[in-house]
Amino acid sequence: MFSRRMMVGLVVCLVTALVLSVAVAQDRAPRQRGTGTADQAAPGGGQRGGQPGAGGDRQFDPAKMREMMEQRTREQLGATEAEWKTLGPRVMKVDGLTRQLSGGRSGMFFGGGRRGAEGEQQGEITAMERASQALRTTLRNEAASPDEIKKQLAALRTAREATKKDLAVAQQELRKSVNIRQEAQLVLMGLLD
Repeated sequence: MFSRRMMVGLVVCLVTALVLSVAVAQDRAPRQRGTGTADQAAPGGGQRGGQPGAGGDRQFDPAKMREMMEQRTREQLGATEAEWKTLGPRVMKVDGLTRQLSGGRSGMFFGGGRRGAEGEQQGEITAMERASQALRTTLRNEAASPDEIKKQLAALRTAREATKKDLAVAQQELRKSVNIRQEAQLVLMGLLD
């Protein structure tokens, strides 16, 4: 069961990376056409890894990525806009909880648990994230006692169990909201068992 969730997390990461690379390629393509070379497209040699915001480069927009991912999921499920108003939040909740359990940060593209470039909070840090960070901090401390490590490990396991229960409830609510075709698609996507 755990290895399946790890695979789901890996698939989500790979799909996200693919979507990002396509979006970046599409974003850069119009500026490079008709300009001679890619080096002429941006000041300072126009290197792809240039300064964000310099020379017309666009910064990553998490809200736009979230919108794109939601739109793609809605299309895969064949949900109307009206259906998505109910279904969307349930799908996104299951997605976030699934990623938490698979070791990914919750809400990477759906608004949870991330800090922006300026350090502002863009979503709540989950209990699993707090427990994971506390355990990492304890493990970095060479002087940490076995009892301290056990305490942090127990806290992480407790948070994980609570997240599993939340996921089971969220999946139940989602399952009640979809038709059989949508349920089958959600199983293929790894969001339902």
